[in-house]
Amino acid sequence: MESKEFEFHGGSLNGFLMCAIDVVLYLATLGSMIKGIVEADAGRPCVFWFVLMVLLLIAAIICSCGFAMLEPNEAKVMTFFGRYVGTFRKTGFYWLNPFMSVKNVSLRARNLNAEPIKVNDKVGNPVLIGLVLVWRLKDTYKAIFDIDTDVSSQANVGNSATARMNKFQSFVAVQSDSALREVAGMYAYDNEHNDDGEVTLRDGSEEINQVLKDKLNERLAMAGMEAVEARINYLAYAPEIAAVMLRRQQAAAIITAREKIVEGAVSMVKMALDKLSKEEVVELDDDKKAAMVSNLLVVLCGDDSAQPVVNTGTLNH
Repeated sequence: MESKEFEFHGGSLNGFLMCAIDVVLYLATLGSMIKGIVEADAGRPCVFWFVLMVLLLIAAIICSCGFAMLEPNEAKVMTFFGRYVGTFRKTGFYWLNPFMSVKNVSLRARNLNAEPIKVNDKVGNPVLIGLVLVWRLKDTYKAIFDIDTDVSSQANVGNSATARMNKFQSFVAVQSDSALREVAGMYAYDNEHNDDGEVTLRDGSEEINQVLKDKLNERLAMAGMEAVEARINYLAYAPEIAAVMLRRQQAAAIITAREKIVEGAVSMVKMALDKLSKEEVVELDDDKKAAMVSNLLVVLCGDDSAQPVVNTGTLNH
């Protein structure tokens, strides 16, 4: 959707110059009042001076209402009797038309550290997942006019940019929850089905973070916001299945370790038999080789230390 935002090109004057002019107007108002009183006391016509005093006072009050100061990465959304007339972004001290309505917003990056939520992954396992998001305002028109950010009902807030950004933060939090649930449902927690090509929540962080960022930008675009960075910062099984999944992971680790142990033991037994045969240390028939292999495998693969047994006989009967 094409953005309707544009820069404010209306009149703006240097704030310090207008401050000086405003002081002059108040002094002129005071002088007119004094002159009118003097003329009245002297019996001369004084209506002109009192009318001039009122006009100067009105002008001074109007000038006093138009001062605005902007810091870097702040903006003012300007409307004139309900019509959008642009976004003012110039940093510094200025005087603007006081008859315009102004809505202050911040363009600075903000953090959202979402609390972990319970969702179901691709295979239906309940998991707890949380994210940290860096976002900022990109399109002031959409942010102000396409979503509800009215802060007038909050006491002692006025036209505070902080209050309005807190409203935006609430919107971002809801959309982040929705995007996180969608992304979590697209992937399994881990590779429990032995599909080596499958990306999982536990080991596919970069790809999943990019997908999460894209999903967030799709949702935030309607409100003129963008996700600068989105990352999963918490991932765990839900408490009701955490113990079962821990035992499964432990069993898988034990099986993997046993496979390595057996692989190493077979290699060592083969090396021993080959070395005994090559160096003609002893001649073993098939039965004795089988017994030796069995004993070595028990020693190498067993969890407990082997108890040596001294054979005082001979290998040949």
